[in-house]
Amino acid sequence: MAGHEHHHHHLSLCFCDLMRLLWSLVVPCAYLSLLLTLVLLLLLLGLRVWLQGRRKARRAQDGGPAVAFFHPYCSAGGGGERVLWCSLRALMNRYPGVSFVVYTGDQGVTGEQILEGARQRFNITLPRPVTFIFLRHRILVEAASYPHFTLLGQSAGSMFLGWEALTAFVPDLYVDSMGYAFTLPVFRYLGGCKVASYVHYPTVSTDMLSVVRERNPRFNNADFISRNPVLSAVKVVYYCCFALLYGLAGSCSDVIMVNSTWTLGHILALWRSPSRTSIVYPPCDVRAFLDVPLEEEEEDEMEEGWEELGREVGSGEEEEEGGGGGGDRKCHSIVSVGQFRPEKDHRLQIRAFRKLLDRRGEGPGGRESLRLVLIGGCRNQEDEERVLMLRGLCQELGVSDRVDFKLNVPFEELKRELVDATIGLHTMWNEHFGIGVVECMAAGTIVLAHKSGGPKLDIVVPYEGEQTGFLADSEDSYAAAMETILALSPAAQTGDPTERPALCGAVLRPGV
Repeated sequence: MAGHEHHHHHLSLCFCDLMRLLWSLVVPCAYLSLLLTLVLLLLLLGLRVWLQGRRKARRAQDGGPAVAFFHPYCSAGGGGERVLWCSLRALMNRYPGVSFVVYTGDQGVTGEQILEGARQRFNITLPRPVTFIFLRHRILVEAASYPHFTLLGQSAGSMFLGWEALTAFVPDLYVDSMGYAFTLPVFRYLGGCKVASYVHYPTVSTDMLSVVRERNPRFNNADFISRNPVLSAVKVVYYCCFALLYGLAGSCSDVIMVNSTWTLGHILALWRSPSRTSIVYPPCDVRAFLDVPLEEEEEDEMEEGWEELGREVGSGEEEEEGGGGGGDRKCHSIVSVGQFRPEKDHRLQIRAFRKLLDRRGEGPGGRESLRLVLIGGCRNQEDEERVLMLRGLCQELGVSDRVDFKLNVPFEELKRELVDATIGLHTMWNEHFGIGVVECMAAGTIVLAHKSGGPKLDIVVPYEGEQTGFLADSEDSYAAAMETILALSPAAQTGDPTERPALCGAVLRPGV
């Protein structure tokens, strides 16, 4: 018994000694932390003074202010790139005394080649030269570099890439045009720049949190996580912490522009800066499509189709079996425009198209009269591999002979495909806006978009009491909607004002 008490007393003494030791270290640790903080602040202040000195020297040499856009993928050919080039064109025309710079991570190309690509894909030519700063470490923002904690890794990587950009050129106004919000504090607090941001899509959103909470498998929520309640709970906490950091970074922006009503709601909830936030709808090149005489072309195609179908099955039988618009054209093309990224959900398009083919069957107006055309840009090797997987899915479903892939096509070919199409197909869940949807409308196609995000809130909405398109959210609903569209009369498909005036004219609605 006495030995037990002695042992307990010895442990108590050891614990007290340990606590005294730790307490004796508190003051030195506090001083050390204060000293390190002071050194860090002095270092950051020194960097800021150095960078501001470089900006003053540059302004003395150039004789005017400079605006820099941070756009690591300016050759990607998507809607974000259209915003970049249209913004540069508008600013150059309005501010002739300002010079413009683009930070890009593209390698193996020259500035002239990048501008020529913009001209071919978007029909955009800048009125005067722009300077390109080629960044060498774009891999820091590549999703493939971070198999786990991808959002956090890319955001941290963007800060280092932003630092590379800042040390290469110190602008007066910095514009993040790709959604790398964590670069904003780097340019504001270290570079002393005014900062602005154009947000296409929030890096994290309440919808993403809902997907994880409800344990729904999606492209950004792996099956093994959605099936495990513990991993799902951990991911929710991770998303919540990241959302807090994202909001702090975004709130550094002096001017915040968002591209849609859907994006506005999420950015207001996360960045909490309503007085500095406004909607600026992305530029949509509709004039090139509206200049096409749609109805005359449709009439010519219908006459050719009637003649060919009449030779095959007899015009009398076709009139009885056509059932409206289903057999009025020799071939109906269903066109999708969007980069080959996972969130665009091209798999849903292919599977829904397969169901449509099953519904239509063989014969006139059936399988052989339908064609799915997937048009989009490939940013990197990962996107190219995704296209190969989609081709494999087409082989697996037996539709490869009816599906065409068109990658990085020039603007004229894009316009030709859209003008010839019957249906403009869109399947991205919570698409931020949907430039491709607007272009499809302008080209005269009937839009079938996902029942969420920008298309639902801003584009495919009633206009003057008339329907402007169709919405769907599953393979079956997409297949059924496509069948409904194909059964419309030719006048309804081309937007005849006596039958369905708004289906192909909603793009003219003010504000979009």
